[in-house]
Amino acid sequence: MAHEYCADVIWTRDGAVFTDNRYSRGHVWRFDGGVEVPASSSPLSVKLPLSRADAVDPEEALVAAVSSCHMLFFLGFAAKAGFVVDRYEDEPVGVMTKNEQGKLFVSKITLSPAITFSGTKRPSPQELDSLHHHAHEECYVANSVRAEVMVVARQPVS
Repeated sequence: MAHEYCADVIWTRDGAVFTDNRYSRGHVWRFDGGVEVPASSSPLSVKLPLSRADAVDPEEALVAAVSSCHMLFFLGFAAKAGFVVDRYEDEPVGVMTKNEQGKLFVSKITLSPAITFSGTKRPSPQELDSLHHHAHEECYVANSVRAEVMVVARQPVS
């Protein structure tokens, strides 16, 4: 069964010369339901003011997408196992390096989730590792990227 996922990516020149390469990289991502996200190249790639520090860049979006996908699978597996999750917080980090052809790519994404559980049934460290492992194996986004995805869970918060 194939699924399709769509977004609109909209950029306008807004009167800039363009051929001098001094145009804004700011643009908008529009998703179903009308949600709009300000986007831009990373200020690490294109210096300010031609990029926007207050916008999401594609590299950040990739890292967030991997983290979000992992979290959603984790929550589903935790609920199925009878664990009550009150809060899930992650501080994912993506690292960009050069590949064999000397091209930059996101080579590693490290997730560091901290999860707050409540109720009488709490996962053991082994069960927590198993939940993360299962979530990682099933995450569509992690399965779609070439980058190594690491999960280094932080201690659960009681």
